[in-house]
Amino acid sequence: MPVNLSAPDPAALFAVPGVRIGVAEAGVRKANRKDLTVVLIDEGSAVGGVFTQNRFCAAPVQVCRDHLAANHGIRAMVINTGNANAGTGEDGLMRTRSTCIALARKLEISPEQILPFSTGVIMEPLPIDRIEAGLPAALADAKADNWARAAEGIMTTDTIPKAFSQRAQVGGANVTITGISKGAGMIRPNMATMLGFMATDAKIDPSLIQPLARLLADASFNRVTIDGDTSTNDSFVVIATQKAANATITSLDSADGKALVAAMQDVARKLAQAIVRDGEGATKFITIQVDGGKDAAECKQVAYAVAHSPLVKTAFYASDPNLGRILAAVGYAGIADLDQTGIDLFLDDVHVAVKGGRNPSYREEDGQRVMKQSEITVRIGLGRGNASETVWTCDFSHEYVTINADYRS
Repeated sequence: MPVNLSAPDPAALFAVPGVRIGVAEAGVRKANRKDLTVVLIDEGSAVGGVFTQNRFCAAPVQVCRDHLAANHGIRAMVINTGNANAGTGEDGLMRTRSTCIALARKLEISPEQILPFSTGVIMEPLPIDRIEAGLPAALADAKADNWARAAEGIMTTDTIPKAFSQRAQVGGANVTITGISKGAGMIRPNMATMLGFMATDAKIDPSLIQPLARLLADASFNRVTIDGDTSTNDSFVVIATQKAANATITSLDSADGKALVAAMQDVARKLAQAIVRDGEGATKFITIQVDGGKDAAECKQVAYAVAHSPLVKTAFYASDPNLGRILAAVGYAGIADLDQTGIDLFLDDVHVAVKGGRNPSYREEDGQRVMKQSEITVRIGLGRGNASETVWTCDFSHEYVTINADYRS
């Protein structure tokens, strides 16, 4: 079961003017499941995206990058689950392009105006015949208030759909923001197997959409890790339909730009954290906060070392306050001149280690009390400066192994 996460209420997800979504059952891998989603985007919208840092990236990632670079104006997205179309070589690229061509013909637009996305099993041919056959049903289903169905339609090993909405005042006008995400395993920073899609009706200079996508990803999806594996298909796309009444934002550093970024970051963080809360077999949601670093980079280095450690994660699952594992991870994080006598460690309000050694007042029963909670904050002080960074992770359970051992069956 997800950690303190419920399925979204469709009524709480706001339609974004300029976006319509249709979902169908195409039988990409299994029958009787939503596995094909089409997103239709009004002309004049700005679209940006960031993608996996895995050099073995999937065919749809390669095609998405090409289509965004072509700058013809993105008008649609097509998303399939059940098959990642990764590790498929030139044949995979052909199949992805064929999917774009098929949808483009139905919409009477250019194939370069379509962004394709796939998620699922790697190294299997994409069944383009099933996807093409499912497009008419997906298009017939297209409507503005279909975000909840779309959140279901992009799931793989997720146990519940993930979607959030928010309205904000930007430049004296109401602006709507809605997003969906999927992912439960093969998750780590530098885009995590995750897909994320966010739309807003805010008016924004199109030149800002790509920096906005990167800014949002760095504050959210690039701060989550479940198992340390960077997927071949990770993608995060931001759409601004320009339909709201605000004056066009020409700088993300302006008052209006900051207001929009803050509201969108709130939604992006919720989407990213939902992935961790629904991590494969997760029973605990863990915040790793590193303070007192010389710079942000070394704070992240330490946070990820702790968050990726199987020994740390299994200890959290067992509620075992074997907290030397955390200190060991800090030590091997790779900071060559780290002074262990400057390190402090807290579990929530419990001061575990001071100046690199066990706090004389620390009691193991206090540590165990915190570790039994479903939400835990680990705070690590490095005593080296003023930088701070935070990442989110979960524990490792028996269920994680079961899910991934049986994934293809």
